[in-house]
Amino acid sequence: MDDTGTLALRPLTARSIVLSTLLGHHPPRLPVRVLVSVGALFGTAEGTVRVALTRMVAAGDLEQRDGDYALTDRLLARQARQDDSRAPRTRRWDGGWEIAVVTTDRRAAAERAALRQTMAALRLAELREGTWLRPANLVRPRPAVAAEQCGWFSGAPEGDPVALAARLWDLDGWARQARLLAEALDGAEDPAARFTVGAAVLRHLLADPVLPARLLPEDWPGAGLRRRYDAFEREFRALLTQHIGG
Repeated sequence: MDDTGTLALRPLTARSIVLSTLLGHHPPRLPVRVLVSVGALFGTAEGTVRVALTRMVAAGDLEQRDGDYALTDRLLARQARQDDSRAPRTRRWDGGWEIAVVTTDRRAAAERAALRQTMAALRLAELREGTWLRPANLVRPRPAVAAEQCGWFSGAPEGDPVALAARLWDLDGWARQARLLAEALDGAEDPAARFTVGAAVLRHLLADPVLPARLLPEDWPGAGLRRRYDAFEREFRALLTQHIGG
C-alpha cells in the first residue's frame, strides 16, 4: 500500500504466473504444456513462459524432469507456509506466551538472517534485539535454527496483553490492507486482474499474526479475507480446467 492508501500490486510476469500456479497446486508439479496454457490465459506468449521456466531452473526455483516442472525444496517450504496461512492451526489460548531469547554468541550475519526469517514464519514478533514472543495459541514445529540459537520459555506479561499485541504488530495497518485487498478482489473482473490481486492476498495472509480473538481489534478481517481467497482459488481452478480442456 502506498502513502495514498491505495494498493501497490506487483505486475503480472511470466515468472509470477508460473510460481503462483505451482505454489497453489498439490503436488506442485505440472507439465510444461499446462504452464504454457496458463500463461496464454493471461496473454503471455509461449516463448516468454519457456524463457521464464529456463531461468527459474537455473536460479534453483524449479527442477525439470520428463517435461514436468516442480518446485524445489526451498519453495516447497514457502508453499507449506502459504498453506498454513490459509488455515492456521490454533489451540485454545490460556493467556500464556511463547518467549524466545537468543543465547548464542558471535553469530554470523547469515545465521542472524536465517533466525529472523524463521521467527517471522513462526509469527513471533521482536520485543527488543534478540527477544521474540507471541501468544501461545499456534500449533507448529520449531525449525532447528530456532532451537539452536534460542532458549525458549513460557510466561505471561504483567501488563495489558492487548496493549502489548498492539505494540508488537501493526494490527490497524494489517487490517486496513486486508480490507483494501478484499475490495480489490471483489471488484476485479478479468482473470489477470483477479490473479494479481489473489497473489497479493496470499502474501498478505503470510503476515497475519493469527492472534487470539481477545487481542484483536473489533471486526478483524482475517477470516473474511481467507474465505474470499478460498472462493477465488476454486474459481481459478475451474477456469484453468476449462481453459486447458478447451
